[in-house]
Amino acid sequence: MTSVAFVAHREITAAHDLARDTIAWMRSEGHDAWVPADEARVLDLPDLAAERTTTNADLVVCLGGDGTMLHAVKLIDGASVPLLGVNFGRLGYLTEIEVDQIRDALRRFSLGERDGGWTLDRRMMLTVEVLGEGQRVDESWRALNEAVVEKRESGHTVHLRLRIDGDPFTSYAADGMIVSTPTGSTAYSLSARGPVVSPKHRALLVTPVAPHMLFDRSLVLDPAESVEIEVIGDRDASLAIDGRAVCRLEAGSVVRCRPSSRTANFLRFGEHRYHQVLKAKFGLMDR
Repeated sequence: MTSVAFVAHREITAAHDLARDTIAWMRSEGHDAWVPADEARVLDLPDLAAERTTTNADLVVCLGGDGTMLHAVKLIDGASVPLLGVNFGRLGYLTEIEVDQIRDALRRFSLGERDGGWTLDRRMMLTVEVLGEGQRVDESWRALNEAVVEKRESGHTVHLRLRIDGDPFTSYAADGMIVSTPTGSTAYSLSARGPVVSPKHRALLVTPVAPHMLFDRSLVLDPAESVEIEVIGDRDASLAIDGRAVCRLEAGSVVRCRPSSRTANFLRFGEHRYHQVLKAKFGLMDR
């Protein structure tokens, strides 16, 4: 018996309908399928709810797009449970299958990795910490895409000091600073003119957002290196993790980013053609 948790986009009714239909089918096949209770309450699917977390599942199925996948990664919180993304609408970097492929994919997963012909695509994550006095860790999170220290007020920059492995690098007057994984290189970092990095790579990308200085280049660091961003000056900043604002940073606050010991594990059927997804996203043509 396979145990599968479902997470759906909150505003796509078709995703809710697919969850209901697929869960009914899985139960009829003798499998265990449910929607975590907190998610079911938001989606108004009380009959599908179970008072269990996603970490109790063999697989988490995400019905939506990359945003839904990021939400599921947050729910898993570093557990080794694999995720399967079912694409609704636009082409996603993280999703794997289309709506009409879901039953076949679940059948193949239940057969096991060898007989089902699937693999796990393990993606590097970040550990992000806010440091207090004496380098004490006050709060921490995991990020799949990025951590962003950014300004709070429109029309003003925020002043940030960057340290690499504890050594000062330079200070920035900018709209913000992004520390991303290779997976996150095609998210916010890309819009700030950061490099595109293969998700098979392991690296830390540090990209300033609209810096008011001549040095405006991204840094690509070894995964053994750590990054610290200190808020300096008299303007507060905010910290966002994978697009979610998580806390306010006062002057003197320090955010440390380093590779996590955990990975996000995505279910793949055959080779994941990341560069072809990138090509399609940007409408690139063979020349």
